Amino acid sequence: MKALLLVDIQNGFCPGGNLPVPDGDKVVPVANRLIDSGRYDLIVASQDWHPPGHGSFASAHPGATPFEMGELAGKPQMMWPDHCIQGTPDAELHPELKSEEIDLIQQKGEDPRIDSYSAFRDNDRDASTGLSNFLQEQGVTDLDVCGLATDYCVKFSALDALEMMPGVRVRFIEDASRGITPEGVAAAIDEMRAHGIAVIKSADALRQ
Repeated sequence: MKALLLVDIQNGFCPGGNLPVPDGDKVVPVANRLIDSGRYDLIVASQDWHPPGHGSFASAHPGATPFEMGELAGKPQMMWPDHCIQGTPDAELHPELKSEEIDLIQQKGEDPRIDSYSAFRDNDRDASTGLSNFLQEQGVTDLDVCGLATDYCVKFSALDALEMMPGVRVRFIEDASRGITPEGVAAAIDEMRAHGIAVIKSADALRQ
């Protein structure tokens, strides 16, 4: 069974959002073509779903400013602007994404004590979201991953999929993803490739 994982294609990570990824909205038409292709038996999406005052927010730490490194749960933590707060328009999936075709929306980042870049587990690698179990129960053998942002949530989701679902083939769809910095994207792609994750274009996914 072949599945598509759309990572955090939310208003908050697109232009006009609280933590916009450059050209983040450009992934939406590519994702929609993948959704419409009929190539996938299962389509799942992750959704950043933070409570107000989440510990990854700079505003939760007196004197901290966004995009500086701090600490959370004893680990280094990028301090982010407040974003994707539960129940706000910022947290909603992009309105042009064909969300009615998504079989499961996996929310993450709900624990205020720890961030959760990956769709599969928290950053401390302790608490699982349950997504890996769900995909395995459905009999998924191939998983294509794309979305926002390549150098954070997409990369960690792809790497965790590989580790937590042994035997599942994982591919990263490059043109259906955008990252925060060119350097970060290049490093993320190198890291995914080094772990055996194939880097493909959407045209490859639509052919195979």
